[in-house]
Parts: sequence; C-alpha cells; structure tokens
Amino acid sequence: MPPRPTPSLVSFQTFRIRLVGPSVKNLTARATATANGRAIQLSWDAYSCGAAGTTLSIYRKEGCAPIESQTCVTGAPAGYTKIGEVPSTATTYTDTSSLRRGVSYSYRLVAVYPDRNGGFNGGESIASTQACVELALLAPVITQVTVDSTGPDGPRNPRITVKWTRPLGLNPGDLPGPYQYRLQRAEGLTGTNYAPIATINTTLLATAPDTIYVDRGSSTSAINTVANAYRYRLEFYYTLNGVLTRLDVTEPASSVRLAAAPANRQIVLSWQANVPWSNDGQKHDIYRSRSGPGGPFNKIREVQVMTPTYTFTDDGSDTFLADGNTSRVLSVDSSYCYRVMTTGVYTDPQLARLGPLTNYSQVLCASPADTTRPCPPTLRLDSLNCASLTPESFCNTTSFTNKLNWTPASGPTCDSRVASYKLYYARYAQDTLGLLTSVAAPTTSFEHASLSTVAGCYYVTAVSQRGLESQPSNKVCNEACPSLVLPNVFTPNGDGKNDQFVPLKCPRFVERIEFVVYTRWGAKVYESSGASLAWDGKSNEGAEMPTGLYYYQATVHYALLERNAPPQILKGWVQILREAVSLR
Repeated sequence: MPPRPTPSLVSFQTFRIRLVGPSVKNLTARATATANGRAIQLSWDAYSCGAAGTTLSIYRKEGCAPIESQTCVTGAPAGYTKIGEVPSTATTYTDTSSLRRGVSYSYRLVAVYPDRNGGFNGGESIASTQACVELALLAPVITQVTVDSTGPDGPRNPRITVKWTRPLGLNPGDLPGPYQYRLQRAEGLTGTNYAPIATINTTLLATAPDTIYVDRGSSTSAINTVANAYRYRLEFYYTLNGVLTRLDVTEPASSVRLAAAPANRQIVLSWQANVPWSNDGQKHDIYRSRSGPGGPFNKIREVQVMTPTYTFTDDGSDTFLADGNTSRVLSVDSSYCYRVMTTGVYTDPQLARLGPLTNYSQVLCASPADTTRPCPPTLRLDSLNCASLTPESFCNTTSFTNKLNWTPASGPTCDSRVASYKLYYARYAQDTLGLLTSVAAPTTSFEHASLSTVAGCYYVTAVSQRGLESQPSNKVCNEACPSLVLPNVFTPNGDGKNDQFVPLKCPRFVERIEFVVYTRWGAKVYESSGASLAWDGKSNEGAEMPTGLYYYQATVHYALLERNAPPQILKGWVQILREAVSLR
C-alpha cells in the first residue's frame, strides 16, 4: 500500500501597521526684548516630513516640570495649551501672548498632517522635546506705596510715596536710550482709570535718584487719602529709531486701605491692599493715637494673619511696651486714631531678594460703641384670688384695673444708667405682647386702667440712657374669676318686680350669653345671644308664654386669659308665674 502524502501546513496572521510622524528636532526658547514688551523667541530645525499643507502647532504651559514623551504617543502632553500655528517650513516663532514676568514657560511643537483620504491619512506627530525659559524682568518693579500723611482734613497735606526698582533684567546695550519712566495713578484698590502723574527721565545708572516719587496730588489731579485708596503702575520706555517706545509696564500696586467698625467698648480694624507681593503671614504693626490724627502714635500690637483682608480688634490694651504702655479701657465718649504698617515680600525667587516691603495705611479715627444693656427688671402683678371673692365682688363693675410694679436689677455686665421702662401687654396668653406704655425712671409702677376684664399678660424692659433696651422681664398674667347664677322663677306680670329672667346678684366677666328656652314638650320658644340676658317671658314672635315650667340652656362665654376658652354650659328650668306673687 503506497504511503500517504505529507499534508501541507499553512499559517495566516493579520498585522495592523500605524505610521507615526517624527518629532520636531532641537527646539530652543530664549527670552528677548522687543518693541512690544515681553517676548520669548522659539527656534527649531527645519521639518522635512509631511506632505504639502502640513503645519506646526505651538504649545505652552507654565512651569518647567519635565514630562517624558512616550514612544508612539502623538500630540501634546496633558497640561499644554495651543498658542499658535505656523507652516511646516517655519523655523522660528515669537510668543508675546499674556506673558508674566518671573514665570517659567515650557514649549513643545507638534506637526499636524493634512487628511487626504477620508480621514485615514491625517494626524499628529510625536511632540518635540520640552524647551523651557524664564521670562526676564525687563521692566521696573514697584516696591512701595505708602501713605506718609493723611488729608485733606489731617494736620498735613495728603502724601503717598511710591518706590520702584530699575529694570532688573535689562543689561546695558540691550536696548538703546534715552530711557523714561511714566508713573500713572488710579483711584481705589482695584481702580483701572489710570491717569499720568509724573514723567521721569533716567539713565539707568545706579547712582541716579530716579526711582522714587512723592505723590502730593495737584490742582488738576488731587488726592484724598481719607476717602480713597490709590493704585499705581509704572511704564518703562526706551528709544527706538529716535522715538520713545514703551517696553513694558509694572504690575499695579495699591496703597493700604484701613477701615474701622465700632464694637462694644472695642474697635475692629480691617485693612487690605491690592499689591503684586504677598502680605500673608508677615508681621503687621498696629499704631494708635489717643490724641487725635496728629499723634503721637504708639505701636500697640504686632499681628500675623493669612487672609486677603486682615483684622484686629482693639480693646484698649498695649502689648508692645518698647515705646511706652498706653493700655487703658476705650471710652465711648472718645475718638481713637489708627494707622497700620504692613510687611510683604515677593514670592517670585527673582524678586524675593528685594527684601521686606513696608507700607503704611492712611490715618483713620473711630470711637467704640456701647452695647451694654440694662439687666431685665423683675415684674409683679396684683392678681385676683378667686377663692376669696364673694358673690357681691365686682358687683356692677364694668371697668377694671391691673396694678403692676417692678424691681430694677443690676449686675457686672449690665448698664445701671436706666432712663425709662417699657411695659408690654397682650390681652390673650397666646398673643405676642405689644408696647403698652413707657414710663420714665425712677418710676417702677403702673396701673393699667379702663379694662373690660383683668385677664391679660405683661412684661417690662429697662432702657438705658443710650437707648439700648434690656431683655424682657419675667412674664406675668392675670386670670379672670368668672361667675353667673340664674334664678328658677320670675313673674312677668308687669308690676315692675321680677318681670324679667336675669342673672342673680352680680355676674362677673361675662362676654356673651347664648340663651335658648324650650317647653316641657321640647318646642323651642325663645332664643337670644348677647352680652347680657333679660328674657321677658315672651316668645321670639312676641307672644306671652303661659304660666308653667320651661327648660333652658345658657352657653356663657367669659372674658378669660385664653382666647378660645370653652364656654360654660348651664342647663336648668325656670317657672313662669303670671299672678301677683311675692317672691320675697
């Protein structure tokens, strides 16, 4: 039997191939000075890869932390922002967009290929290596905006001193002279209405005294440090083709603005400044004068705070004793004047060497408040003793009087200088008490007269000479003692004696009586409602009811302390006698 043939083995495998464009080579970055101010010049080798229409995208981020490029990963790494685009034939690019002094910038380039086959042939190259540069300080830097004197109402005219450095990163010969500073001022901590106030020619020599200006205002541009803070910025000019040309402008810096708010025997100070350096965590000195805005000022405290708005509460104490101890309780009848000296530093490493930057606020005077209130008095009320009343009590009385008296209270935290008392009243227990009357001290009693009932609630408060009212006293309430008794016989025969069915003796504090009369067979013959009861023995139609026995129900509403107190239900019988009968 012939041998079987050896089978042929075949293997298939699919591969997907992706072509990645190479990166741009030898990217460099260099800070430079141009007529437009801050600039960074980028350069790289000519890029020869890519078809016609290929462009180069320029990406930038702040900081120089390195980000390693990954093999076969295209496009710019995370954190970069596209700032421009040039043809693939370009080898340079000048970045002038929103550059800040003293900040490091990183750049990368990415080639972008055009799509020539329905979206399959386009794409981006691998990003170039990172090029990093720190923008040179080619402009001056403001180092002080301090209020030397406060006006216009102070002892001297208003004066603010502004200081700055020479252009730190500008070397001799970098740009042609002559050179010039132009100082501008705006009103307010965040003002932007800058107006020129000084033009200063400079040679950039370290010996020239041209980096300080004392702003006293002018007839056309007055300053008022009492009412406003002021913000300054400085432009630097060099000469280009015989014309003064602006190179750069400083970050603006404002004066320190001090504010004060009265508190109870205290004054709360707060201050802020809108400056390019940081005052956080630095020492701030508080100065106080007890003699008015002209001083002398004593340093009373050194504080360190970490917020944009700094605060300090002056209680009259002085913890800085090197210039004397001025500790004394603040009086509400006196005015105290303050100024604050802030200390700041630039956080940029290039500028930190400029050292502590000190600035004074304007002088501000204020008085503490007196929020001390009197202690609440203790209130008493001559209330009724219902158990001691007789049936004749308040007989025929239609007007009542509640007698109140109170005892003033005192304490170490209370104001004893009471000018008056306010008495509050509510007719019903669940109602909010409203002002009834006010009596001048030293009166400590009041009679609430012309009342239809004694029911009601009261409290009293004390008012200081400064008009501050104490907390309410204890609340006292009076309750009425209701009473109503009905007879069981009357003689409506017209002889003027017992002709009506009325309550016996003296009813007390009755507001309303709903009265219904029935025959012995349950037929209703009479019904009334009102403040009083007086049945004449007739039906509601006017017919005289014959001698006999009748049943009634009286629903009696009393003037009590509770607004919706349940009524008293009286059920009984009454005998009508028409003959002349003596009931005595």
